[in-house]
Amino acid sequence: MSLDEKSLDSLKIDRSAGPAGGGGAFKWVALVCIIAGAAAAFWLQRERPIEVEIATAVAAASGGDARAGAILDASGYVVARRAATVSSKVTGKIADVLIEEGMDVDEGQVLARLDSESLRPLLTLAERQLDARRRELEETRVRQAEAVRTLRRIEELRRDELASEAELDRAQSEVNALNARLDALESQVEVAEATVRVRMQELEDLLVRAPFTGVIVSKDAQPGEMVSPVSAGGGFTRTGIATLVDMDSREIEVDVNEAYINRVSAGQRTEATLDAYPGWHIPSHVINIVPTADRQKATVKVRIAFDELDARILPNMGIKVSFLDTADEPGKPEQGSARPAVTVPAAAVRRDGAADIVWRVRNGTVERVAVLTGAERNGRIEILSGINAGDAIVARPVAGLAPGAAIRAE
Repeated sequence: MSLDEKSLDSLKIDRSAGPAGGGGAFKWVALVCIIAGAAAAFWLQRERPIEVEIATAVAAASGGDARAGAILDASGYVVARRAATVSSKVTGKIADVLIEEGMDVDEGQVLARLDSESLRPLLTLAERQLDARRRELEETRVRQAEAVRTLRRIEELRRDELASEAELDRAQSEVNALNARLDALESQVEVAEATVRVRMQELEDLLVRAPFTGVIVSKDAQPGEMVSPVSAGGGFTRTGIATLVDMDSREIEVDVNEAYINRVSAGQRTEATLDAYPGWHIPSHVINIVPTADRQKATVKVRIAFDELDARILPNMGIKVSFLDTADEPGKPEQGSARPAVTVPAAAVRRDGAADIVWRVRNGTVERVAVLTGAERNGRIEILSGINAGDAIVARPVAGLAPGAAIRAE
């Protein structure tokens, strides 16, 4: 059965025309959904506050965390200005070590001895050579005295014409020869004496002596080991016998941030606290400020002396130092620093360039405030200026804080 072309054309679908009345409504629905989503996202983001922890600035007098009058705190170590690793003057084998750790020694006391078996025979030889030269000198002196007496007799005989001119010349020559011999022997005796002194000094150099009075804090060698004043022989040769410390030279060295070095001055009163004895506050004072800065750490070294030394203060102990306000000292002018007013958590203060800042809370928003800080103790830091007691601050600043940002307390 055959189909005509008109019948086949009637079965085709015309896709050029869209759904009747449906295209425009779909576009409007999609547009409304997009606008509603954007508005909702904008509304949620605009109104969402930043959650922060809020703390209150407390008056220093009632806070109890900061020491009265302290304007700066720093950490450092106890050091001995006079300490030495004692070594021998020569290379040799250690025969005996006469010290132990903790022993008090006096200046010049023998700390150790080196082996002297090879040097003592040389000293004995030099002493015997000196003795021989002295005996020879004495013999020559006797002969010279006899030659002088003979010359005088011949001179008398010559005046009486009982001796010839030749005999007088021989007697004079004998005296001159013995005088020259005496001069040579005296020089040889001096050389022999010098040789003996050199040999004795070589033996003396085998004794290791204390260069000053102090305490042995380290024993670094044992009998039988080799020791040398210079590095030699690799790890088999010691370069020191012991470490000696003058306990009277103990002091404190601290590194102060260069931004706060203007609060430190020579002679300023300080209070030190050893990490080992946190309840013991040690009176001290600034010796001087070392006139150079560490460019890597941005710090300046300050030397501090103890007002009174104590046996509990040991070299290399960790120590904290509080620099006291000079306004508390009679006759001392104020240094221009305000007395500590309030304290806040140390984590609330952040460094921003050359200034310290805190974020103060007002009416649900935050503002950036530059402050002048003082001493830090027990997790709290003094604020000398910038905020007042009772001000609410952000205890731990978080990312996203900006002036005027809305916040909410955690």
